[in-house]
Amino acid sequence: MTPQAGILALGTASHAYLEFDVSPGRQGRDLVAVISSMREPRTTMGGVNLVAGFRPELWKKVSPDEAPADLEGFNHDIVGSDGFVMPATQHDAVLWLSGIAYDVVFEASRGAIAALAGLASVADETSSWPYHRDRDLTGFIDGTENPTLIDAPGVALIPEGSPGAGGSLLLLQKWVHDAAAWEALPVPKQELIIGRRKLDSEELEDKPADAHAAATDQDRFGKIFRRNMPFGTVTSHGTMFVGFSADQRRLSRMLESMAGLAGGPRDALTRYTRPVSGAYYFVPSTDALQLR
Repeated sequence: MTPQAGILALGTASHAYLEFDVSPGRQGRDLVAVISSMREPRTTMGGVNLVAGFRPELWKKVSPDEAPADLEGFNHDIVGSDGFVMPATQHDAVLWLSGIAYDVVFEASRGAIAALAGLASVADETSSWPYHRDRDLTGFIDGTENPTLIDAPGVALIPEGSPGAGGSLLLLQKWVHDAAAWEALPVPKQELIIGRRKLDSEELEDKPADAHAAATDQDRFGKIFRRNMPFGTVTSHGTMFVGFSADQRRLSRMLESMAGLAGGPRDALTRYTRPVSGAYYFVPSTDALQLR
């Protein structure tokens, strides 16, 4: 099974994430059909990649043989023991468009919204861009533990012979940074919170138990493939977490750990950045989309 190409298409400078809800009186099956008929999920057009994903329950209803049975949406808030909340904002579908410049992403996004007019409404829209090549807006390198493109398919894609082969489970979260509080910290304190050196991302040998690198340790929870990007304006901004995995449990266990629900402390970074959205989407293979 062939995965949607945009999952692995690195190097794009502009991104848009469009989340949709089915309009009253319309059917989720129709939404899947129209999105599946778009050419971009299977190829690229005009320099734009388009990755399409669906609420797991919706995709399983439409195509029960083309998804793992245990997938589920981000249907409930994750509440830590101290009251910290990761909100559930699940929608019916997502289109992630990426390209070399925002003008082509903008035009392709307008075309996609027009194609879904009357069938689904835009529930959320976010635009993103790279920051100093591979850093997020904390100033640290993002995705240090990411697998190489050679290894990424084995991490992100459901293997052949399994239901949903060639597909992937996407976790999409928007995190808003408290930039003033973060930037007021001296670099050594920031490094203890992240668990890495700021200059070269070398992991600290004596990192605290609540360091971000400890709370999201992929050797503990399993590898994922991250395509995170900064988003927002000069005065309000943060990180769009875009994580792909062949196994949803890797992602859910990581979130539980960050919230302090996995037997350890709450992730210290969550005191300087807060999630304002959270959704899981199943990203089918291009072969599965063609059958719709």
